[in-house]
Amino acid sequence: MIQITNLTKSFGGQTLFNDASLKMIAGQKIGFVGRNGSGKSTLFKMILGEENYDSGDISIPKNYMIGTLKQHLVFTEKTVREECALVLPEDEQWNFYKIEKLLFGLGFSEEDLDKDPLSFSGGYQIRINLVKLLATEPNMLLLDEPTNYLDILSLRWLKTFINEFEGEVILITHDRDFMDSVTTHTMGVHRKGLRLSSGDSYKYYATLEMEDETYEKTKANQDKKRKELEEFVARNKARASTAALAQSKQKELDKMDEMEDLQQEATLAFKFNYSDTPAKILLRADNLGFGYNPQEPLFSGVTFALEKGQRLAIIGKNGKGKSTLLNYIAGELPHQQGTLEFHPSTKFAHFGQTNIERLDVKATIIDEISSVSKEIGFAEVRAICGRMMFSGDLAEKKIEVLSGGERSRVMLGKIIGTPANLLFLDEPTNHLDMQSIDALADAIEGFEGSLIMVTHSEMLLRRLADALIIFHKGGAEYFNGTYDEFLEKIGWEEEEGSEPKKKKPKINHKERKQLRKVVTQERNEARKPYTKEIKLCEEQLEIAEAKLANKNEALAAASIRADNGAIMELSKEAGLMQQEIDALFERLENATQKDEEIMAEYELKLEAIDA
Repeated sequence: MIQITNLTKSFGGQTLFNDASLKMIAGQKIGFVGRNGSGKSTLFKMILGEENYDSGDISIPKNYMIGTLKQHLVFTEKTVREECALVLPEDEQWNFYKIEKLLFGLGFSEEDLDKDPLSFSGGYQIRINLVKLLATEPNMLLLDEPTNYLDILSLRWLKTFINEFEGEVILITHDRDFMDSVTTHTMGVHRKGLRLSSGDSYKYYATLEMEDETYEKTKANQDKKRKELEEFVARNKARASTAALAQSKQKELDKMDEMEDLQQEATLAFKFNYSDTPAKILLRADNLGFGYNPQEPLFSGVTFALEKGQRLAIIGKNGKGKSTLLNYIAGELPHQQGTLEFHPSTKFAHFGQTNIERLDVKATIIDEISSVSKEIGFAEVRAICGRMMFSGDLAEKKIEVLSGGERSRVMLGKIIGTPANLLFLDEPTNHLDMQSIDALADAIEGFEGSLIMVTHSEMLLRRLADALIIFHKGGAEYFNGTYDEFLEKIGWEEEEGSEPKKKKPKINHKERKQLRKVVTQERNEARKPYTKEIKLCEEQLEIAEAKLANKNEALAAASIRADNGAIMELSKEAGLMQQEIDALFERLENATQKDEEIMAEYELKLEAIDA
């Protein structure tokens, strides 16, 4: 287990950590929380030796293997299967079962395994790196935003994997529901130190809030007493009769520790600008269909009515058409199939990844939010900037220097400046930290209008959605109910029939490794005569087929010469050669079948060890 002692780290005059300490124990799974920029990823880099620290110590036991998810993508092999197998030890290079099990869990199909890793989207390339990490069976996982780019089914699979992992974990994620479902402890960067407590993030923040309240009360009492002592000393130090008493009070004053004011973190707080509407139904969609290739539509036959105040979530695997459907409804794509009827009073605001990309990188934050409407005054623009955590001079920053999370906040600022009664939100939690996501959910709950949202967050689905469009089973289906009702009544087809494991996998267990070694040696011994036979047959077939080709060439030449004697002789020899080749193929087939039977038999034994 790692141990951090009195760690200090500064960047350009800004102190991230000051005398921070942490001692992990076996089996701990820690959710690592803190605002963006507080130093969480930097701590991971220091643990991995990728970043230096100013002072202190990070102690890691010998032979203790730490695995981390690499965001940098480098692939050298031609297929996903071969790329992932690179991380297997030499004595397990054949064990594609382990690799395939992980790949299937993260949403890859049988056909995907033989595709080039570079042919996949960025999200799936991240998953390939995740498989490469998990296959190494580390003692400890450092996971920095592993939920990014994962769809809802992959998230559910990863949740099960982390829960069953017997090593230690430190997890950074903005998905609070995911974090709390897999962790035993919560740790935060708190006043330049590391604060660890058992339980979920809600308990962690409740404890901090209670401590801060106690601190503020103690400080208020101390400030009151300090003021009284200072006033007493000032009144009595010049009078001879009370000078000694004033001197005594001054000593008491000097001994008092000064309690500093607590630094309060900026918090995203806002509400959407609701435009009143008399409509009971804001939108009717009938038989919607669209495809970038019209012959292969991403969805078809989508029909629903959106009532005032209703919150509709579009869910499913990545790449199936969720964002396309949202953009189609929002009028961002050309009309193909179906009809959309909006109530005349409907006004909508659209938050999407493509919208964020349309921000003018040369403009300032103030410029972008001002561009929403000429009716918004400068004071209101400044107020919106402040609510988006861009107060004062921060509002003058240009878009080009902002992080992904900051640009998301600018886009949210533009939306709250837009009067609307229908919101289109496409993965609005991307790049937002945990507190900002909570603020966003609060704002949506307080919005009187309607919502259509694409999200992979089960927390947001459970908290907000009362109707769904599910991309599954080869199409898109409207479901009038909550997410939990969908899971109960229909469920994800990929999870049907799957049974929970009764036993946790013994990751990196010495006894399991020894058993695997013994079984592997037995399997190799059993295969020896057949692998030898296969090699011999393949070598002899290569020679025999070359000889047959020569005989056929000679036979063709004899036919041209009309040399009947040669034709008869060569035909006989070619026939005998073909019989020899047929016999070799039969031997090869028998040996291969025996070898595959042995492999299958021992695969089951190895799988039983892993179970």
